[in-house]
Amino acid sequence: MPAIALLGAQWGDEGKGKATDLLGEQVDFVVKFNGGNNAGHTIVVGEEKYALHLLPAGVLTPGVTPVIGNGVVIDLGVLFSEIDAMTARGVDCSKLIVSANAHVITSYHVLMDKVGERFLGKSKIGTTGRGIGPAYADKMSRIGVRIQDLFDEKILRAKVEGALANKNQVLVKVYNRKAVTVDSVVDELLTYADRLRPMVADTSLLLCQALDAGKVVLLEAGQATMLDVDHGTYPFVTSSSPTAGGACIGSGIPPTRIDRVAAVVKAYATRVGEGPMPTELLDAQGDRLRDVGGEFGTTTGRPRRCGWYDAVVARYAARINGVTDFVLTKLDVLTGIEEIPVCTGYRLGGTVLDEMPMTQTEFHHAQPVYETFPGWEDDISAARSMEDLPKAARGYIEALESISGAPMSVIGVGPGRDETIVVRPLV
Repeated sequence: MPAIALLGAQWGDEGKGKATDLLGEQVDFVVKFNGGNNAGHTIVVGEEKYALHLLPAGVLTPGVTPVIGNGVVIDLGVLFSEIDAMTARGVDCSKLIVSANAHVITSYHVLMDKVGERFLGKSKIGTTGRGIGPAYADKMSRIGVRIQDLFDEKILRAKVEGALANKNQVLVKVYNRKAVTVDSVVDELLTYADRLRPMVADTSLLLCQALDAGKVVLLEAGQATMLDVDHGTYPFVTSSSPTAGGACIGSGIPPTRIDRVAAVVKAYATRVGEGPMPTELLDAQGDRLRDVGGEFGTTTGRPRRCGWYDAVVARYAARINGVTDFVLTKLDVLTGIEEIPVCTGYRLGGTVLDEMPMTQTEFHHAQPVYETFPGWEDDISAARSMEDLPKAARGYIEALESISGAPMSVIGVGPGRDETIVVRPLV
């Protein structure tokens, strides 16, 4: 069986958790392949609301094996706290598998993240302060600590010593902070080793064997395309690759095993943190989208910047990822808006661009070109087919589909698991 990649088409927070959960009963494995606890998924099941940070969304579906892939960076304290909290609510986390090659977020990564952002002042990136970037930086500098290192104290100590040799110089001499001791880091990490050991596996081998056996593997991204370290609005991006290409790297599954790429796109646009966002609304309409849509970070609680749907961004995501299907979420949030603008291009000087500008400077100065569509007043949360929607809502979906580069295969009409219209099944 082929694998399915599920990712975000905007700046994150599009509702990937709900999409993963919707597919849950049709897949056998759900793999988180990038990021860390810097992004979360909110999932509503009946009257229960779950906020996931490190655990794959598939943990909520009985029979699904949740996997944390090699491309993830893991704060073990956060992971076990989340497992304990979910277990206390009756969610079985016993099937969780963690890649031996995933990197560990240590206490010094969190410290470096926070003091580094403070040092940058007005030039800050807008990180979550959870050590994600520094952990990935150590990974690329080949001084990172991996999950497997916790099972060999000698190797673990040597790696921590190597990492702190430089970091303590920076902490003391640049940031005027106390040096971090090797013993404190090693002792903390070793407290997790015994509990972690039964969960750890060669996840690349496991997943490829599962595919050979006819199992369905869903690859779940954290963050989104416009936050990709290569293809996003650099430097205001995350430190990993939440794209279809990143799904292969972060899971150990080859690209030839993926044949569906579903990208989740919100019926409007949101962004957290710094960086350009052409359709951002700094007015009452933006406030309305934030309030009605509950646009506050699952992990951080930060208010999200809100704006109209950006079809240029959607087309870019479709091209970068090879999107076969869009999952449109939060259509219900637009109910009650008389006229709904959609960005179809950017005006730059005297030119109108249909595609993403080549440079960050151009993107920063791009002005949205809008086409306006009629809104609707009827509550759409009970709709389960396109025919159940008001004519204007159907027209809005059809318009987005025609200018976004891929079909709108699934439509979210509310936060609940069942508040969904499936036009074309993803599995």
